[in-house]
This record gives sequence, structure tokens and C-alpha cells, in this order.
Amino acid sequence: MTADDRPNIIFLMTDQQRWDALGAHNPLIKTPNLDRLIQSGIRFPQATCQAPMCVPSRHSLMTGMYPSQNGVRSNEAATPGDDAIAAPVIAEAMRDAGYLTAGFGKTHWGRTPDTPSTRGFEVRVVGTRDLGLEVGAAGWQEEEDPDGRAAYLQMTRDYGPGEEEPVGYFGATSPIPMRNHPDGWIAEKALEWLDGPDLDTDKPLFFYLSFVKPHAGHNPSAEFEDLYDIDEIPDLEVPPWDESRYDHIRVRDENSPFLGARSKRWRDAWRAMPLRERRRATLRYWANCSWLDSLFGQALDRLAARGRLANALVVFASDHGELLGERNFQFSKYCLYDSSVRVPLVLSGSAIAPHLRGTIDERPAALVDVYPTITETAGFDIHARAVGTSLLRRARRSGSFAEMHEPAPAWMWRTPRYKLIMFVDPKKAGAQGELYDLEADPREWRNVFEDPAHLAVRAELMAELIAHTATSFATFTHGAPGSPPVLEQSGAPVDPQNDSEISHE
Repeated sequence: MTADDRPNIIFLMTDQQRWDALGAHNPLIKTPNLDRLIQSGIRFPQATCQAPMCVPSRHSLMTGMYPSQNGVRSNEAATPGDDAIAAPVIAEAMRDAGYLTAGFGKTHWGRTPDTPSTRGFEVRVVGTRDLGLEVGAAGWQEEEDPDGRAAYLQMTRDYGPGEEEPVGYFGATSPIPMRNHPDGWIAEKALEWLDGPDLDTDKPLFFYLSFVKPHAGHNPSAEFEDLYDIDEIPDLEVPPWDESRYDHIRVRDENSPFLGARSKRWRDAWRAMPLRERRRATLRYWANCSWLDSLFGQALDRLAARGRLANALVVFASDHGELLGERNFQFSKYCLYDSSVRVPLVLSGSAIAPHLRGTIDERPAALVDVYPTITETAGFDIHARAVGTSLLRRARRSGSFAEMHEPAPAWMWRTPRYKLIMFVDPKKAGAQGELYDLEADPREWRNVFEDPAHLAVRAELMAELIAHTATSFATFTHGAPGSPPVLEQSGAPVDPQNDSEISHE
């Protein structure tokens, strides 16, 4: 392949979108544009993030490494500057490979020693100031529309940190134009650029469009709320236990005054809320998903009009999930249960082999697999320290790994049948555990860690967790730039006779 005919890479991303918040999974949810991508691509319903919080999840995706490898383990800790980041991030690799790189929206590099560069993006428009600016990037309405930005800040003034206080989760119908929302402005800038002269080049394109929603606050327009009938919105299922149950969420809340107090505010608000209003809060989350879907559709239409989808890989993913009131009115993420750790992940476009279009792949896929999938499609090797595997190959791992370090460490090993969670409780000696049979108990309500009938399964999963982390982290420790890429860290090897599923039509 030459630089001129390599596939364009279109990377669409949301923040805090549940794995099941797609029309392809739940017909009540209106996401027609993403559903069309799924119909012509591959959906990975078992995909997980590597850390259920924004900053470490995004560093993991962007570097192709686990949080404990790249050193970014939480939202609160300082993150590396340009000179100290563990590996070239996706945009840098694509730029250096000769791609035109354009990034619009959230990356969320965290608190770096100095304002970071655009890290490989030649064209860069960032989102809200609190998510971080980048040298050389345009910021959200700072100069062009300060009144519009002020109107949004006024609307969300009581939503709290991250817009995640109860009032932010309940939300409201937006009284201001959607272009004055951060994502509306980002989309406007992206569409303007797609109509402009920069695309008049023979270079292949790496286009990154990343929104802040459906992360709270839930403040969609009436147009998207009206897509839903509140009487069709299901009520929240309440488990047969309360917050006194011993698990890693309870340990998290006991060791974080901020998270513990906020959890109590969520519970108090939702327990006092009438059923119809609980449903309205869910409706607004879904309406946010529909709004973003419409913005993605507009961008895809522009890309098609400019001829950039005729030869392309389209990736859609989110950085982590959202509890959305489950488990006795818990919201946000910060745990290793499926609603938090599973993510939507879709590969589509002409680069997908024809026989794979419209298929579902039940492998334990992971966000660390996105980087090697992109580089393989673009025709070059990922850096040697990456732990993921291209999803366009047949390689498999036996399970998926995630970790959480804020405020107390916890680790997950998830197979198609079971999930093991090991966590540290500062008040107890040794590691504590949870074990769930995902077939018999998909809501993860019944912890069978101490069940005698599951002791053999527990031992097997603990051995797999240890083996996976030891192997993966050893690869990082001993790998060196320029050494051959490691395409598989565990599970069956790649079929050497027919291992690639990339189409070069």
C-alpha cells in the first residue's frame, strides 16, 4: 500500500456511554446512525475498558497500555507531560506515518506539569477548559462566543463537579441552543473543517471526534426528549440488599469522603423521587445518546460527501460506562461492575472484510485493542510496549482485564462466563474478593466468592488474573522501542495462514 491509498481512519467517541445504550441492543434507544455502522460492521458486546474513569481509561486507549504500565491510574493524580508519556499516542503515530490528523473534542489528558501539546493532531479543537487545554488548540467558545459559553455555565451552575450531583443527573430540558453546549460547539467546528480546504490532499485522514456526553449533566433539547415516551422507560431494578452489603463499592465510599458523600446524596434523592421522575432522568440520558448520534451522522455525511468513506475504517467507542441508578441508586462509574466497565465498541467501514459486515464478535475485546487495530489497518506496527491485539485478527485472550486505583486498588478478570474482582480494604488484611456467574446472574447481584461450589472456578480465575498481569507487565518492562510488536499476550495464537480480516477492496 502507498500513502495515497491507505484507508482513512474515522474515530468516533463518547464519554460515559453504557455498552447497551444503542438501538442495536435496546430498540427503545434511538441511535440510527450508529446502528447503520453496526449493520455494516462488527459489534463487540463483551468489550471492556481498562479503568472505569476518564483520565486513565483514555490514556490506556491512547497508548495501548494498561494504567499500571503507563503510570496513569486515576483521575486525581498528576499525569505525565509530553516528555514523560509512556508511548507515542495514536495521533502521534498516525501523523508520523503520513496521515493528516485532525482532532475535535475530548482527550482529557489530566493535570500535566505543563500544558501539553496537541500530541500529534495537526488540526485541534478541544472541549471545555476544565478538561484541559493544549498548546496550539482552539478552546471552547473562549473568544468566538463567550456569551454562549456563559449561558451554558449558568444553566449548569448547580450541577456540581463533573455535573454529577443529583440535580445534574436529573437534569432539565435545555433552555439554550444546543450549539452553546460544549458538544454542540465541537460538532459545529468539526463540520466547518470537513467542509473546508484541508481535505483537498492526497494524504489519508485520521479524524477524531470525541464528545463529552452522555456524561451528566442530562440536559438535552426538547427535540431529542420528544423521541421518547416516558411510559416506555423502565423503572430501575432494586436489588434485594442495600448499601450496607460488603463489596468494593462500599470500600470505595468508606475510603473517599467525596465519593461516599455523593453516593449518599444520590440515594437520598432517588429514594424520595416519584417513579415517573426517575424514568425522566433515564429518558434524558437516552436523549443525550440520540443527540450525539445525530451529530455523528452529520459528520459521517460530510465525510462521505468528501469521498473519505469510500476507503475507511470507522471506529466507535466510549471510555467507560454509567451505572445510571443501578445497585441502589448508584450513578457514574468508579467500580468494576458491567454497567461501568463494559463499553460500546464497533468497527465499520469498507476496511472490514465483507463476510464480517453485520456480525457480532463475542470475544473479550478491550479498549487497548483499538490502537493496534488502527495501526494494522494503516499498515504499520504499533510500538513494542502495547498489550492489545488487533481486532481484525483472529487472536483471542481468555478474558479481559481492568483495574481501579481511586481510592482503593481493585482488579477485574472477566471471562465470557465469570467475573472475578479482587480488591484491597485498608481495614482488613489481605485481598478481598467478589465472584459472579454472568450467565446465571447478569446483574451481578449474588457474590459467590465464598460459595463452596465455586471454589474451583475462583482458583482458576485468580490464576488467570495473575498470569495475565505478570505476562503483560513483563512485556512492558522488557520491551524496547524498535523491537518486534507483541500482537498477543494471552490466549490462542494468531492463525498464520489467514490471520488478517482487513479488506483491501
